[in-house]
Amino acid sequence: MNKIVKQSLTLLTLTVLLFAGCKKSDAPQEETVSANAISADTVSSSAAVEKEGSTRKFIRTADIKFKVKNVTQSTYTIENITNKFDGFVTYTNLQSNIIDEFETKISLDITLQTIRYNVENDITIRVPNKRLDTVIKSIAKQIDFLDYRIIKADDISLKMLSNQLSQTRSASNEKRIEKAIDTKGKKINDIMDAENTLANQKEQNDTAKLDNLSIQDQVNFSTLTIKIYQNESVKTEVIANTKDSNFYKPNIGIRILDSLKSGWYVLLNIIVFLFEIWWLLILAIGGFFLYKKFTKKE
Repeated sequence: MNKIVKQSLTLLTLTVLLFAGCKKSDAPQEETVSANAISADTVSSSAAVEKEGSTRKFIRTADIKFKVKNVTQSTYTIENITNKFDGFVTYTNLQSNIIDEFETKISLDITLQTIRYNVENDITIRVPNKRLDTVIKSIAKQIDFLDYRIIKADDISLKMLSNQLSQTRSASNEKRIEKAIDTKGKKINDIMDAENTLANQKEQNDTAKLDNLSIQDQVNFSTLTIKIYQNESVKTEVIANTKDSNFYKPNIGIRILDSLKSGWYVLLNIIVFLFEIWWLLILAIGGFFLYKKFTKKE
């Protein structure tokens, strides 16, 4: 009887465990993502990429700030990536900012200098529009911590069309004004007014043309602004103590002797000076006696 009870309990336990295992396997598993694991796809974007056959034109810009392991090494890597994909660096400002600096005297002759600082760099690069995403993905491998990523795409199709229409109108007006000058301009004032109008039309045409060229350049080459920084660093250096001027003064005996010599020279200079103003002394003495004489008479 006891054997049957034990077998029943064993069978019941196995059934419960099997049922619990099935429930656990059916439950959805949570996806765990490390907070520090930032992939290249996180900072890249394929938004507003020009498609073949489309008439739309986009000016794409990107602004990224992130922390790196070593700013100097990452700067070189970013510059190499830019050159690799036919881009160019337009601005870079690599600098160290001192946070704190202090000195600790170790001995009479040695001082330990400690400097706390951080290193950062602001970089501006321009890369071919179609390679912007590839460049961002390549640069993303340097990211240790991402602060922010901003990507903009401005549709300037209508702006370029407006400039083209303005050019067409200006060219048409130029031809009409030139024809009027050649056929109808007789008075000098009329010719001068027409020439000024023609110059204004050409200037408007050139402005619209240059504006379109500038826009097209921004379409062809995207601008990527990058700000990188690293953890605070500490630099220590052992330096020799600097002694003040009192340390290099001679002993008191030599200083007293030098003072006696200096005093003697000062006395000689005073005597020479008195001989130089002998006439002034005679006038002073004569004035004194005259004063005494008149004082006694009174």
